Amino acid sequence: MVQEGRRRPVRRAWARKLAVLVVCAVLVGVGATLAFGTLPRDRPPDAHVVGGNAPVNPPSSVATGYVAQNSPALVLNPRDPANLAVASRIDLPRFSCGVHVSFDGGGTWRQAPLATPPDQTIGCFAPDATFGADGTLYVAFSTFGTVPGHGVVQSGVWLVTSRDGGRSFAAPTRAAGPLAFQVRVAADPSRPARLYLTWLQAKRASPWGLASAGNPIMVSRSDDGGETWNEPVQASGPQHRRAVAPVLAVAGGDDVLLGYVDVGDDRLDYEGAHEGRGGNPYAGHWSIVTARSSDGGATWGERVLSDRLVPVGRFLQLFPPVPALAVDATRRRAYMAFHDGSLGDPDVLVWASPDGGRHWAPPTRANDTPARDGTSQVLPGLAVAPNGRLDLVYYDRRDDPHDLLSQVSFQSSFDGGREFVRSVPLADRPFDSRIGLGADRDMPELGTRLGIVATAAGALAVWSDTRAGTAATGEQDLARALLAVRAPLQASIAWRIAGFLVLTGLVAGTVSALRRQYFRRTRRAGNRWRATPISSA
Repeated sequence: MVQEGRRRPVRRAWARKLAVLVVCAVLVGVGATLAFGTLPRDRPPDAHVVGGNAPVNPPSSVATGYVAQNSPALVLNPRDPANLAVASRIDLPRFSCGVHVSFDGGGTWRQAPLATPPDQTIGCFAPDATFGADGTLYVAFSTFGTVPGHGVVQSGVWLVTSRDGGRSFAAPTRAAGPLAFQVRVAADPSRPARLYLTWLQAKRASPWGLASAGNPIMVSRSDDGGETWNEPVQASGPQHRRAVAPVLAVAGGDDVLLGYVDVGDDRLDYEGAHEGRGGNPYAGHWSIVTARSSDGGATWGERVLSDRLVPVGRFLQLFPPVPALAVDATRRRAYMAFHDGSLGDPDVLVWASPDGGRHWAPPTRANDTPARDGTSQVLPGLAVAPNGRLDLVYYDRRDDPHDLLSQVSFQSSFDGGREFVRSVPLADRPFDSRIGLGADRDMPELGTRLGIVATAAGALAVWSDTRAGTAATGEQDLARALLAVRAPLQASIAWRIAGFLVLTGLVAGTVSALRRQYFRRTRRAGNRWRATPISSA
């Protein structure tokens, strides 16, 4: 009976110890999460739209002709943050370019007097823009005209410059020859006169696509502000025979990054076998590829980020969906984004590199929609703020069960692209994704990209919006939204301090308890030793 009575207190003591250990483990986990952990993606957003939406371009009408503007390239003057420029593709009433500039941080916009070369069937098509380190604005674009042996095709790549923020432009200079498609330009952030140009160099083009595979991605460099250009270098590997949609970013020094899509065996889109008509996308896989040069574009090494991307729609060779590429030169980080249909509907994937493009982590599914919800999130755009925040925008149809009405969503990551906080809608109201060029062929063209720039205090996004258009007019306008963005750390600093104090207190308490337990056992052992009778000889 005496022994049984002793067991019960011992069992109760061990139960109390186990309960204390469980409670301590939970508190340690909570304290560590609050002090050092990342914030959950369903956290309330710390971003909001300031002042609603506003158009970038003037409204069109029956008298002026309805205009379809899309695929904006948005750039910020590093010498004057109030000066921005948007270069856009115009599909209707005829192919041309739009360039608009702002001198009040994106509040108001004016059309820029872009100079184009004469004697061309299409004097400007699919422009791209960048600001140099000295504040010079560069706009690169293609022209279409008659090329011997090819007929009316892409006839050259041209560059125009403005040294007053877009108020006026110099005469265009030729930067590349015929059959150069999907032109992109990027400026070195520290060398004022250094530029990089990339394009898809075709051998022969057909009305709906390219006549055959094997057309490489080329890169050329200028060290005198576009007056002269180095001999072009092939940046895409020979194994990537159907590379499209190149994008460029300068990571600083002589480090340059290139991204593009390899559509694999997709002859349907690459060669235009669909003849510009809608239908099911290619049933195979595409790849997202990045290339890196550490010698100013002279040589390139490639890495395939994914070779299992599932296409989400058809495209024309002139209008391929463009991946997003952004660099954080200060922290030596790089990011790429593209959409993928592996889960049954389009999602936005973001890849992050912690070392400027040498190595890449597995992708993050960035959009905060339920997986396999049957809605589309496509055409991501990326920008990095000076404080390291990564901003993301994309077309989003989550609110329409029929997957037709589109919104534009904004998300931010504060941990290098591992997690994105909850999305913020940018458009005042949804707009129809079926309005634009190609709608009569069930292949409406909403554009190939969205524009975004990021500052420490916020962001500015520009997209193609159809709220003023109809199926008959095809009107698309460039809409913009200004955002104020606050880092989650600023909003949760009190919780992090509290978590750190809790964690510190628990550690100190645990150490103190272990010390008391040790000395208690030592005293008991000493008492037992002294109480042991010593037998005499």
